[in-house]
Amino acid sequence: MNMTPHDIVNYLDQHIIGQNAAKKTIALALRTRYRRLQLDPALQDEIMPKNILMIGSTGVGKTEIARRLAKMMQLPFIKVEASKYTEVGFVGRDVESMVRDLVMTSLSMVKAEHHEHNKEAIEHYMTETLSQKFLREPSRFATDNEKIEYESAKSELKEKILNGTMDEHLVEIEISSRGIEFNDTNMPPEIARVQESFSKMFSVIGKEESKKELRIAEAKTILRQEAAEKLLNYDQIKQEALRRAEDGGIIFLDEIDKIAVSSRSDGRNDPSKEGVQRDLLPIVEGSIVSTKFGSIKTDHILFIAAGAFHVSKPSDLIPELQGRFPLRVELEPLNEEALCLILTKPKNSLLEQYKALLATEDVSLTFDNAAILAMARFAQRANEKTENIGARRLHTVVEKVLEDISFNAHSYHNCTINITETMVNTILEPLVEDEDLARYIL
Repeated sequence: MNMTPHDIVNYLDQHIIGQNAAKKTIALALRTRYRRLQLDPALQDEIMPKNILMIGSTGVGKTEIARRLAKMMQLPFIKVEASKYTEVGFVGRDVESMVRDLVMTSLSMVKAEHHEHNKEAIEHYMTETLSQKFLREPSRFATDNEKIEYESAKSELKEKILNGTMDEHLVEIEISSRGIEFNDTNMPPEIARVQESFSKMFSVIGKEESKKELRIAEAKTILRQEAAEKLLNYDQIKQEALRRAEDGGIIFLDEIDKIAVSSRSDGRNDPSKEGVQRDLLPIVEGSIVSTKFGSIKTDHILFIAAGAFHVSKPSDLIPELQGRFPLRVELEPLNEEALCLILTKPKNSLLEQYKALLATEDVSLTFDNAAILAMARFAQRANEKTENIGARRLHTVVEKVLEDISFNAHSYHNCTINITETMVNTILEPLVEDEDLARYIL
């Protein structure tokens, strides 16, 4: 991923308002990973990733940064919630399963790339197989004209198959029985490998091809999978997936504050919290995790942790885990101005989404600037009066303003509706002013 820190920040700026410190820190961490891969292998091993801890209230953009990074990067990336994991001995997911999830994501990425590289060969196999179902090959005694006609008809038929013209036609194809894939990343890899071996053994023993009549659209999918199995080198794909996860993998560990033991709680609320932190230590520091595709070293996986830390503090994490996240960045709380920008500035902003949704019913929606400012103001007031849930409050506010219009959209067919400040005030003023109503509705 050859993007400069400026490129990464510019991309994030299109979708996330403010939080420049967090964007800059993450952009530098990602660029450092690129720089490391350009070095001599001996030096690469010495350079460890600088894990990041993002601290900020709910709704200020921590998870959104992760979501946008996942879309932007061509690196194995997963987002997990720390609260899903339990220490070894408790029922639940063990922390090693997050590394196995990363390997599965890496495998999917590499497999998709190999599919793309072999796309022509896969498409050729699919069209060739289907065209043979409709056209009989000319005999060896056929004249040159008959052979030319056959090739012309075959070429035309292949074109129709590819562009979807024949998707509804029925065709009879042979379908091979396939083994069941076991992709449960919480399952111990030894058991997963045994199950996979049994699956392969039974699929070989009971291998039989059954004929089935299908729509061409469905047959195309099956034949593409069949072609991929014949053309792709799965051992090479697995090795490449493990290498990428090791050298470029990123795990976004959300809700890390939920496993911090607050000094006020005396640790009695959940005895497994500290256990999860202790189990995380070797994973974040660097250890070897077994997966069904082979072992993976976690030394160079980048961990980005995030938490609101409303009840607990970063210092409530055990000291060893705090030390594994040397870079810390605090996200700023959102003010009225930021909320107003969130409504309008990002690409595919919330207001643009509502405009597009109602446009499907031939309703044109417009917003006065004063109305947008009013919605941001009411969202900020609701955050101050009740719990501060940041930008998520905007979803509630905008939905409330447009509720009746959306419900009666059929009545506004081919109409343009302009949302004014007066409309916003009329709908939201009573709700925000009444604290009891605000708690339940906003």
